[in-house]
Amino acid sequence: MKVLYYYPKTDDMITRHVTILAEGMPPGAEVQTATSYQEFRQRIEAMKPDLVHLHGCWHYPGHKAAAKARKMGIRVVLSPHGQLEPWVLKERTAAGSDQSLPAKIAGKSVFLQRRTTERAYALIAFGKMEEHYLRQVGWNPRIETIRNAVITNSISPGQMCSQTLAVYQKVLDSNTLELMGDDERRLLAGILKAGITGDTRWLSEEAIENTKAVNTEALRRLLVYAEHQNVRNYVDYGISILGLQADAIDTARTAAYFPKKYRRPTPLKQLIGEFKGDETDYLVRMFRQLQKAPLLLHLIELHRELMRDTVDDDSLAEALEEKRMTAFARRILQILAEQTLLDEGYMPLDPLDDRGTQQIRHLIANHLKI
Repeated sequence: MKVLYYYPKTDDMITRHVTILAEGMPPGAEVQTATSYQEFRQRIEAMKPDLVHLHGCWHYPGHKAAAKARKMGIRVVLSPHGQLEPWVLKERTAAGSDQSLPAKIAGKSVFLQRRTTERAYALIAFGKMEEHYLRQVGWNPRIETIRNAVITNSISPGQMCSQTLAVYQKVLDSNTLELMGDDERRLLAGILKAGITGDTRWLSEEAIENTKAVNTEALRRLLVYAEHQNVRNYVDYGISILGLQADAIDTARTAAYFPKKYRRPTPLKQLIGEFKGDETDYLVRMFRQLQKAPLLLHLIELHRELMRDTVDDDSLAEALEEKRMTAFARRILQILAEQTLLDEGYMPLDPLDDRGTQQIRHLIANHLKI
């Protein structure tokens, strides 16, 4: 794990807090600090950290640092250090203009702070009272409480560091698809194809080659994503078929942040009913459910069903045309070709890649986005 701390060097209490954290991270962690925006920009570009931990509020360079991290796709954890309590907000709002900011945005101090707070992946409060105030303000619901060893003996420096590290891991275990690069997404597709078919002979040489560049962090992201999409059984089977080595991770107990309306995906048969002998009708019902919500689990189940010998392509194509679902079905087939490597020989229609297909990709990619 790579962590970059950004904080104002003029605040002694914050400096002491960051020093404890930086020195208390585990041996395998790479930790760097920055106290000016110029220093931060140099280090974030060279280091490319997994996350940025921002300390304190109301300093303009801190807002710039958060924006820079966001632009680079790096998640931000914010510790306000008590600087979002009601009396501080009241004072900042009443002031109307912040002389520490550039003249053209001097009147936007509260606006900038709210935006930085809202866009942070998580906030760390130093006690129940600060947590209460942060929830009262309502700028960000993802609040963790970890007492500050600098100001209280009720927690040891080691405990504070381990609890903070757990928050970092929780942030990185949230919506892990967003953190995957192209190679990892291709790896996921190959593993899913192996898990669906149960045989590496269904994979192309390129797909098999993609599985060789796997590393521990990539597999963790993949397994956590599989858990949140309720496809861990397919991924585990695919990993075993490909002979990959994966650490034993109890993803069911892995902490993560989810969007408000997240629901663990339910197998299709629980939504559309059991198969009753009419393959065409069953497949049409599958496509209709995907119209309501395109989920990875349902794509995999559709892939499996399309590979059955009992599928009548002509009958299915006619049924989809009657239901005016041809264009949508073609888009789903394109998605299946990309995300589960469905072969064209099992497609009842030619795949379609257009603006509608891109919208489906967007819905799938953002299913876990907070």
